[in-house]
Amino acid sequence: QVHLVESGGGLVQPGGSTRLSCAASGRTISNYAVGWVRQAPGKEREIVAVISWSDDLLYYAESVKGRFTISRDTAKNTVFLYMNSLKPEDTAVYYCAADPPFSSIAALTTTPDAYDYWGQGTQVTVSS
Repeated sequence: QVHLVESGGGLVQPGGSTRLSCAASGRTISNYAVGWVRQAPGKEREIVAVISWSDDLLYYAESVKGRFTISRDTAKNTVFLYMNSLKPEDTAVYYCAADPPFSSIAALTTTPDAYDYWGQGTQVTVSS
């Protein structure tokens, strides 16, 4: 079983930056695909970034491309989401989600329900 815990959310000013962390326990996720999924009030979940199980594929939603970066620290069993040039429309609860190796990256970039494991979420609010 994989247990995921997000941290690093909070209140950020427009144009600011922050970093979200997704720490895993229970087993190593070094070869798991991991995605960051956000949900704003009244909106559907949006997959914003994915790192493939082999780290050779990175996906970003158009809404965050060029501003967000996903990365993995294998030694810490943690995946990060670096968020720059934040906009009020980035306000949402951000979840990290993981899926075992060899899973379909196509599904993991389009279908939140494709992920097997989820964290509890962390709120990011972009406001002045």
